[in-house]
Amino acid sequence: MKGWFGYLLMGILGISAFTPAVAQQRSSYVLVIHGGAGTILQKNMTPEKEAAYKASLKHALETGYGVLKGGGSSLDAVEATVRVLEDDSLFNAGKGAVFTHDGRNELDAAIMNGKTKAAGAVAGVTTVRNPVSAARAVMEKSEHVMMVGPGAEKFAKEAGLEIVDPAYFRTESRWRDLQRALREDSIAAAKSNAYTNPGKLGIKNIDYKFGTVGAVALDKQGNLAAATSTGGMTNKKYGRIGDSPIIGAGTYANNQTAAISCTGWGEYYIRNVVAYDLSALMEYKGLTVQQAGNTVIKKVGDMGGDGGLIALDKQGNMTMSFNTEGMYRGAVTKDGKIEIAIYK
Repeated sequence: MKGWFGYLLMGILGISAFTPAVAQQRSSYVLVIHGGAGTILQKNMTPEKEAAYKASLKHALETGYGVLKGGGSSLDAVEATVRVLEDDSLFNAGKGAVFTHDGRNELDAAIMNGKTKAAGAVAGVTTVRNPVSAARAVMEKSEHVMMVGPGAEKFAKEAGLEIVDPAYFRTESRWRDLQRALREDSIAAAKSNAYTNPGKLGIKNIDYKFGTVGAVALDKQGNLAAATSTGGMTNKKYGRIGDSPIIGAGTYANNQTAAISCTGWGEYYIRNVVAYDLSALMEYKGLTVQQAGNTVIKKVGDMGGDGGLIALDKQGNMTMSFNTEGMYRGAVTKDGKIEIAIYK
């Protein structure tokens, strides 16, 4: 946001604009978040909507920072932060999840402990209010790493998590997005003569904005953690699962390197094992977290995918790498300074 209104808005919200590449050199970060990457253009954003996104990101950062400031663990911080974003219909996670082709909201989430490399994930759940908490329950209350569908829902209920009617996740804006996607698919299918030549179809299910949410944190004990939650892709079919709940693809944490949470076109993140690749570049090649972040996002782009990621290392250096027009993102330093950005 430019001009006097932008500075006034930042003053009201108590935030500052920042350039991560510069900021990470002068500050030690303890919490970094994202709310999705994609075609996010300032010219298409009303001042009111931009203010709403920034206020939501600020609230999430304040929540997680409160945990860390009080001596809480990085795991507690990322879970609390992601829960705030899951409960906010602005983002494609929890309450604001997009619809599948069949008109359902199917949710995925993962969480990882950088100290122990313990991890948990759920995929394709439809009744768990906060999937990130279900992922943590899988990590801490079972011998498994990932549970899916009805089994994951049953486990979450037995673990004492809040279960809701699937209608809880429905929002009209996401429903309209599905109707638009269905129309576009029908037009593309007709033009491709797909009904008589299915191999010719090649429809690409790309959202205009990837609204996956995520958080990475560094606590006072020097431990890292990462968490990611998503509603997937609008109009997805056949039980498709993206990278968010896959440890090493969309979510990863290792105290020796970094904590990473990704957002974007999941198929490319899975193929490139993006989150783990970032960690490996730091561990085996000695790259900085920013260098590693930029490298793996370039790989995604070179293959034709798009999106972004956040990563935080054990020294409090962070990166927010993305190859799209924007990414909802924010960070807070150890002294409580909040920084938020949206556009490239």
